[in-house]
Amino acid sequence: MIDLRILRDNPEHVVRLLGTRNVPADEVAELLRLDTELRQALADRDQVRASVNQLSRSVGELRRTGQIEEANRAQLESRSLGERAKELEARAQLLTEARDAIWLVTPNLPSKEAPIGEDERDNRIVRYWSPSDGHRDADAFELPAFEEYQRVPHWETGADLGILDFERARKISGSMFSLFRGPGARLLRSLTSLALDMHTESFEEIRPPTLVKRETMQATGHLPKFVDEAYAIERDDLYLIPTAEVPLTSLGRNEILDEAELPLRFAAYTPCFRREAGAAGRDTRGLLRLHEFDKVELLAYCMPSQGYDLLFEVLRRAELLLQGLGLTYRVLDLCTGDLGQSSARTFDLEVYSPGTDKWLEVSSVSLFTDYQARRANIRYRASTGDVNYVYTVNGSALAWGRVVAAMLEVGRQPDGSVVLAEVLAPYFGRPTITKSVKSSAPISEEA
Repeated sequence: MIDLRILRDNPEHVVRLLGTRNVPADEVAELLRLDTELRQALADRDQVRASVNQLSRSVGELRRTGQIEEANRAQLESRSLGERAKELEARAQLLTEARDAIWLVTPNLPSKEAPIGEDERDNRIVRYWSPSDGHRDADAFELPAFEEYQRVPHWETGADLGILDFERARKISGSMFSLFRGPGARLLRSLTSLALDMHTESFEEIRPPTLVKRETMQATGHLPKFVDEAYAIERDDLYLIPTAEVPLTSLGRNEILDEAELPLRFAAYTPCFRREAGAAGRDTRGLLRLHEFDKVELLAYCMPSQGYDLLFEVLRRAELLLQGLGLTYRVLDLCTGDLGQSSARTFDLEVYSPGTDKWLEVSSVSLFTDYQARRANIRYRASTGDVNYVYTVNGSALAWGRVVAAMLEVGRQPDGSVVLAEVLAPYFGRPTITKSVKSSAPISEEA
């Protein structure tokens, strides 16, 4: 949540910043109005309560001194004020609910470094990278030449090799699910082991629960705004995590950390679940858009002065993985109108898929400032004794579905086999994926 003190002190500044995120000015004004009325109601309630306490003390004193009539009048006044305090408490509760309903879905204030723009068309391409040319500025980049056999979509290559079985995935779970077989399943496991080994010398490995409480989802901003995209277990009021960011953020919920501990770095491999309610009309073939996928996530708690260092550290780690896998990619600096709700600054990594001729997002690396920490109540005690909210930083390194899609296309050979990057050799055990006889049989439906 945004710091309401900033809104109170400089509402015009907040209206301007949130306006770059397509938040209407009247919505911000309504949040300020409700906050102002709530603060007044709480002040009135506290004042009435203080009067009640004072009268209660005076009743006893008046009775001890024999002033019975005065004591009775004071007691009647105390009861009347007590009813008023209850009314003010009820009003404060209603105002709190109304204010929080807006506050919880109000997006973070964007960083001053974030490009200003309306939507994804205004995102800024920072740089490209390809195995042949290395880093290139946007105006100096040329897409590498790909052979025709590399421009076969991954879902065809995966089916031919017997490592992707979308028909049986559909039979088991429905559309937009995947099923990896044989070397395909081993490839996922190899990528995960590679990523964790690269990160966990600096990031503590965590295996968090996959089901989390409602307040855990609220802490990151996934609830209430994205409730339609969440998979809920209604009987238990639990949610399947859309990303390991959700449980990792709540590791320190309601805790006060010591400044000397920061930054704290965490890495986690988990499955991720997203309903993708807004995917209608988009390309959902193969591994491009899934309800369930595997991902390695990095997250850090830090002091404000460490925020950008951690943001670029996580971004660098994600880039090094893509470089090791030999995939052409680009880095996008998201404009204010395309930032996620909780983010102040975000960089996306997109790999080029020659089989679909698309750039596919495989990582999103974000600085959330203290937005999530306020929701989760994660603070640190500075050396001065002051207690402040931490900053959180998060990024995927990496999400495997689209990475595998690009790998199957880029690594495809004329005979239909797929050559893998050398960095995977210690994990996968051989340099090439060839047709798997055991899993190549097509599905047949009984009459």
